[in-house]
Amino acid sequence: MIRALVLTAALAVGLGAAFAQSDPIAARRQIMKNVGAATGLGTKFVKGEEAFDLAKAKQILETYAVAADKTHTYYPDTSKTGGETTASPKIWESQADFRKRFDDWSDAIKKASANVKDLDTFKTEFSALTRSCGSCHQAYRIQRS
Repeated sequence: MIRALVLTAALAVGLGAAFAQSDPIAARRQIMKNVGAATGLGTKFVKGEEAFDLAKAKQILETYAVAADKTHTYYPDTSKTGGETTASPKIWESQADFRKRFDDWSDAIKKASANVKDLDTFKTEFSALTRSCGSCHQAYRIQRS
């Protein structure tokens, strides 16, 4: 039974990686949708619209960590256009800065994961993490009306 679960998980990871290589725009859009959903829940915690749940807060941070680790790899030269992408050409002009932003965000997520213990610490860390998202979007995303 465990062997079957491990095999299924490995197959899913492999297929996910193959999909990402064949359609990196769709892969990065899905990651960003996951980040958006996590951010929506975090915002509800911060605004008091949903009761704070530490386990869910940690899941939010894990979703961010996955995005920080993977997203920058889904910007090959072949994905500059198409797929209704909102990626700015600046990404390919400033690869070092683009990558550094993800690395810095990853470091901040690790710090946040260690610091979040309750709603107050979550609010502080979540605010800093979402500011990082916003600054990257301002620099590297084409805003559509």
